[in-house]
Amino acid sequence: MDFFKVIERRQSVRGYSDLAVEPDKLQQILQAANRAPSAGNLQAYEIVVVRDADRKRALVSASGDQWFVGQAPVVLVFCAHPARSAPKYRERGERLYAVQDATIACTYAMLAATALGLGTVWVGAFAEPGVRTALNLAKDWLPIALLPVGYPSEPPRPSTRRSLKDLVHEV
Repeated sequence: MDFFKVIERRQSVRGYSDLAVEPDKLQQILQAANRAPSAGNLQAYEIVVVRDADRKRALVSASGDQWFVGQAPVVLVFCAHPARSAPKYRERGERLYAVQDATIACTYAMLAATALGLGTVWVGAFAEPGVRTALNLAKDWLPIALLPVGYPSEPPRPSTRRSLKDLVHEV
């Protein structure tokens, strides 16, 4: 699919069909995330693949009962790993670059899923302790985003966007 078509087609999906995500498609999504740029090429992030129904239910609870998180066949959880960035970039690497690395990787995964005909939605609203407990995360991993992935149960409706005139500022 043309890159600009992928961007145009990407919409937040909050309803998923029962169809499983094919292993080769999931692998392509993970490979795309792995190709994301990162500060110093340190890849200061980790990706947790969640398929287990009990863990997904725990993520639903941790996300304020956003039910669609549990409905998706796969949830990718992107975590910053500050300790990977700290030796080179110190505090800025820990507090910012690791978070940026995780968000860029999540964006690449989201766009790859769209290109493969899958739907996603970025979920940033969650209680960190609940996610940590549900996934038994390492102490130095910081959950940044949940990304449910699956086939949409219905075509997503396009959302409105700000005009470039209101969004872009030249100096």
